[in-house]
Amino acid sequence: MPALLPPPRTGADRLLDPDDLTRVEDGERLHALLWRPGPGWRMVSSAVLGGGTGERAWVLNAQVAHGYRRTDPARHLAELARAAGARGPGVGLMTAADVSAHGRARDGGAEAVATAGISVRGWAAAPQEGTAGAGPPGTINIVAALPVALSDAALVNAVMTATEAKVQALLDAGLDCSGTPTDAVCVAARAPVGEAEVHAFAGPRSEWGARLARAVHRAVHRAVGAALPTGP
Repeated sequence: MPALLPPPRTGADRLLDPDDLTRVEDGERLHALLWRPGPGWRMVSSAVLGGGTGERAWVLNAQVAHGYRRTDPARHLAELARAAGARGPGVGLMTAADVSAHGRARDGGAEAVATAGISVRGWAAAPQEGTAGAGPPGTINIVAALPVALSDAALVNAVMTATEAKVQALLDAGLDCSGTPTDAVCVAARAPVGEAEVHAFAGPRSEWGARLARAVHRAVHRAVGAALPTGP
């Protein structure tokens, strides 16, 4: 298994502060982002590894080669996470985009990191029929974190809010699309402790939903800007 090599930590005081890892796989240098907040977090995700809702200890967003052909992506992501030292249950996302060129943003305690591969994009409500299998790994991946506890319904609401903010960012970037066929999202919130408040709403006009939306919007906008060609 190729080694994932983390660079020295910068010590930045962030809630969502992933390590930028590198590995060589099939002769190609690839990147990954690994966030290890440890215990005490509940996450909701559409990821291929660790998707659904539950307590998770880490999130890996791994770049894979264009033309990725492995048929066991969940196992592949788990192997990469273990090689990087991640332990316990976690979330694994993948993309063909260079995740070292990510966008990140903070707003009032809400934080988001986004990566954008936008070569295959379009509108969700398209006239053609869908396919039975997974699409190619292009992918806009969003990882967001809130320093408060959310109910199950609010976690789902947060995914909706993050998705709306993503589409807004794409339109603001001048792209005529709602996303790519393989977009994924992970929203992390603190696990309830004792008498701490558990927020029941995370829509875009709620306190934490509004902050989440602004953070995701800016993170996606920056990631898309990094992915767009800069010259003629």
